[in-house]
Amino acid sequence: MEKYIGIMSGTSLDAVDVVLCEIDAHSCDLMASLEFPLSLELKTDILNMIEGKSTLEAFGQIDHRLALLFTQAVGALLIRENIDVSTIAAIGLHGQTLWHDPQGKYPFSMQLGDPNIVSVKSGIAVVSDFRRKNVALGGQGAPFAPAFHEFLFASLAQDVAIVNIGGMANITVLADSVNDKLIGYDTGCGNVLMDLWMARHEGLGYDKDGMWARSGRVDYRLLDKMMSDDYFSQKYPKSTGREKFNASWLDAMLEGKTHTPEDVQRTLLELTALSISNEVLHFNRDLVLLCGGGAKNSFLVERIKQLMPNIEVAIAANADYIEAMTFAWLAYKRVHKEKVNLKDVTGACDNAILGGIYE
Repeated sequence: MEKYIGIMSGTSLDAVDVVLCEIDAHSCDLMASLEFPLSLELKTDILNMIEGKSTLEAFGQIDHRLALLFTQAVGALLIRENIDVSTIAAIGLHGQTLWHDPQGKYPFSMQLGDPNIVSVKSGIAVVSDFRRKNVALGGQGAPFAPAFHEFLFASLAQDVAIVNIGGMANITVLADSVNDKLIGYDTGCGNVLMDLWMARHEGLGYDKDGMWARSGRVDYRLLDKMMSDDYFSQKYPKSTGREKFNASWLDAMLEGKTHTPEDVQRTLLELTALSISNEVLHFNRDLVLLCGGGAKNSFLVERIKQLMPNIEVAIAANADYIEAMTFAWLAYKRVHKEKVNLKDVTGACDNAILGGIYE
């Protein structure tokens, strides 16, 4: 087996997840993991850039600053685990998504965090720039997790769906006797709006266990208005991000009526739970495995279970780190020049070898 490092910094902008995996053609085993902090200053600068409050100079600086952050995160893991750099085959680096627009006039998906810097400073080959080849082939460029979910969970006997709840949420439906191909797409917002509202009113990064949401009540008129957004009725393949579900979107939904902050938070949690459960119920599944940061929100998990009473809902093993493991595995696939099974997920015209190698 070969050792690979995976790095994931998602749309939640809460931290950088770093994993060490041992990988071969049949398995991907998590050996070590680390959650490395992302400073409030850098998070703020990234959000300002996403909102258009920035310059080309700042763009270049953030690309460099993120690369230094990713390098520090790798170094912290290697030091803590006493790992020799020479034993690592490669780093799989997703980068920080700044903008994702696969259906525009000129489709693209943009991630920052210069892999050249990470490679030079870490002394390890880096595989990065995974999404743009898929977009060039006519695909959404996201989500990528379904390909890894297929590799990781295909041996399960039950009919399974995997739901990753990060800043955005995505679903994977494994191929079986009913569905003859791998299905995966973004269901909509995951934690991003709840985190945004929490920061605005409570000054905190997230609502631990959904306790603040639990103190409010669902505003069903507001929920209906949110659920009427075209994204939720759009057919897959589809993907989304902060360019869609952001402060402007939420403020537009709230316009014209006074809401208590607690009720808005409760309604946002219900929006995430309902938009996920609605999609799961389209498929005949026995088991749903949850992963991602949202799987730690006990109230959100409770509501998802209540909205799908006839389906078993469980937390996947290594739930916090499956996304980072995805990019360690994608690095393995690139190093071995193997195509990734994503065309049915993203709508690309073909499967392809993804990512560039920087060494």
